Amino acid sequence: MNVEEILSTLKELGQESYKKVLLKHDIKEPLYGVKIEELQKIRKQIKNGHELALQLYDTGIYDAMYLAGLMVSPELMTTNQLQSWAERANAPVLREYTVAWVAAEGKHGMTKAAEWIKSREEGIASTGWATLANIVAITADKDLDIPMLKNLLTYVAQNINSSRNRVKQAMNGYVIAVGIYVKELNELAKQTGQTIGKVVVDKGDTACKVPFSVEYIEKAEGKGAIGKKKKSARCL
Repeated sequence: MNVEEILSTLKELGQESYKKVLLKHDIKEPLYGVKIEELQKIRKQIKNGHELALQLYDTGIYDAMYLAGLMVSPELMTTNQLQSWAERANAPVLREYTVAWVAAEGKHGMTKAAEWIKSREEGIASTGWATLANIVAITADKDLDIPMLKNLLTYVAQNINSSRNRVKQAMNGYVIAVGIYVKELNELAKQTGQTIGKVVVDKGDTACKVPFSVEYIEKAEGKGAIGKKKKSARCL
């Protein structure tokens, strides 16, 4: 399949009812409203789709951009390509899932995350925190910079309440990820969660809520999931 054939397929698979749901979640036009399970089916049909994924992302069509994140080979992404993807992502889902997933699975993830969290742009900063959350979820503790992660927990505790909307949510997600996936920092993450309390974020015309980090981490503890890493950031 080439880009034109994929776009034609996406257009056929689009559902107006699902498109309306996506629009409520701050996803911008152009989009067709293709469900993720349908995007996964297309992904499975395509082998060695890295270059094709780059072309799909360049279309600026939400469904194609999300599919690109599922198809691309993260280890082949350059720092410039990651930066371009982050800058062109025009929806929270693309920033905090698609781009964060791809960055975390590649070799430049930590470098870009450390750079992005310092950005004055809300979308870029939230992408950075989401990338960090994914990195700790898939990286062995021995390969993580534990002192840096501790310092970032302190930074979150001191700055989350004065941060912008999506950045607050992504910071909260970072606390949760560290508490669940980095066994050594489990208690410190819970202490951080207690300090920041429940995070309030404007989610627009949706029923979505931001989870209280301490409760979320303790729920994972109850399942014996602390320290158990994910195989990949992306749901493939």
